[in-house]
Amino acid sequence: MDLELKDKVIIVTGGSSGIGKGICLALAQEGAILFILGRNKENLIATVSQIENDGGQASYFIAELTDPEQCKNAVNTAINTYKRIDGLVNNAGINDSVGLENGNHADFVRSLHRNLTHYYLMAQNALPELKKSKGAIVNIGSKTSFTGQGGTSGYAAANGGRNALTREWAVELLPYSIRVNALIVAECYTPLYEKWIKTFENPEEKLSEITDKIPLENRMTTTTEIADMVSFLLSKKSSHTTGQLIFVDGGYTHLDRSL
Repeated sequence: MDLELKDKVIIVTGGSSGIGKGICLALAQEGAILFILGRNKENLIATVSQIENDGGQASYFIAELTDPEQCKNAVNTAINTYKRIDGLVNNAGINDSVGLENGNHADFVRSLHRNLTHYYLMAQNALPELKKSKGAIVNIGSKTSFTGQGGTSGYAAANGGRNALTREWAVELLPYSIRVNALIVAECYTPLYEKWIKTFENPEEKLSEITDKIPLENRMTTTTEIADMVSFLLSKKSSHTTGQLIFVDGGYTHLDRSL
């Protein structure tokens, strides 16, 4: 299916590794032009090089997204470079384990800034161009806002905020035909996930315990499967879909795990 994304300029935050990188690679295959934000220069260069070597177009911008000015500068650079913005994927964040028992006020607020505030900042800065292009926003979220996880109040609260902003923006931006949706991730094996798994005494046993509870095929969701849905949501093929929280998780969040 041609998603008609050729030459569409898409900003992806946290796009140099894991889920974000998968999203960038999928969009590049559809002919989109990627403007990738991140903090790790080496990873950013590697991702852009991979896209270009495959015949795609991409550039990067190093930004600390907890800084409002850096968010603004990133978007302005994208506009100056490409003269338009057709889509925004808010993806950057980290499950930083700021819990109720093991955190404090400063840690909690910092977690919100790392995982939620920049979603607002990026959307606000990109909005004038998205109005012109009648573009789309996709927010990447987590099952933690629905299931809880324990020991991660900051991240769970931030993801609840992402869900709420998705619905709020979908309403506010109706007059401009800007669609806003969220993709909710459950168990997807990324470098950060691997790092977390390795904190357990028996990581392979823990991983097997998790995958056995994923109803569809008892396996992790791949970054490609997430990226393909993001591509669809950014495209005109989903032209009447907005305000939705879409789960790409093999049924993990909602199906009976005794299955």
